[in-house]
Amino acid sequence: MEEVVAMARQELARFLRERRTVLRPHDVGLTATGTDRRTPGLRREEVADLAHMSVDYYARLEQARGPRPSDRILEGLSRALLLTSAERSHLFRLAGTVTPPAASAVRGVRPHVARMLERLPGTAAIVTDASYGVVAWNPLAEMLLGLGDGTTNLARRRFLGSTYESSSAEEFGHVVVARLQRAAERYPHDPQLAALLDELHAGSEEFRRIWRTRPVHAPGHRTKTIRHPDAGTLRLNCDVLLVPEDDQEVVLVTADAGSPSARTLSRLARQAV
Repeated sequence: MEEVVAMARQELARFLRERRTVLRPHDVGLTATGTDRRTPGLRREEVADLAHMSVDYYARLEQARGPRPSDRILEGLSRALLLTSAERSHLFRLAGTVTPPAASAVRGVRPHVARMLERLPGTAAIVTDASYGVVAWNPLAEMLLGLGDGTTNLARRRFLGSTYESSSAEEFGHVVVARLQRAAERYPHDPQLAALLDELHAGSEEFRRIWRTRPVHAPGHRTKTIRHPDAGTLRLNCDVLLVPEDDQEVVLVTADAGSPSARTLSRLARQAV
């Protein structure tokens, strides 16, 4: 039995070391100090600080000397090391415990996803969380979609007052409800999601009607026409890329090359710079 426990500690220590060494300071929002970093990847003290634990305790885990970490410690390490859902589950297994369900939807955006949005100046791009909150966007998306102060929730906008008319409003309503029902099943203890669902049920008969049908929709390609208050009528393509480890979606809004809508987007993109 002691040999099994010792082997598990060694595997956990190896996994932590490997994940730490492949990360770079900018991956976790840190600024590297100095050009001579003898430690590949992140330093132990950087991981410990991000995970809200002592450096000594983290060092003992990497040296296979520490006690079995608690769920709180494991969750902190999962966030600090930017673990995917599969890696998070693996970490809990190595620690000899059952992986608990995520407490709430992920509402932060990974740095590499945010940087991708910056590299798409001619495309309006946003990232939405599992409750359809817009958690990241680029300047063109802000101009095109009227994101305002950055607290936009597309589900709330769709059912409780849309800024723009859209030809796909009915279809999008079913898409929204399908995703919110999945989120409610995955995050039953998320208070922010629960409050949103209560608000939508109380404020929209259409939402209540669609909710009862339990629609099933998968993200994909859609074409729609919107009436922008300043830019006029635009025919746009919407494509969705998944960020499965965070249950998020990257929505890319473009127009057919050479079309009047594409020229309008190009004009808006120049204004957004």
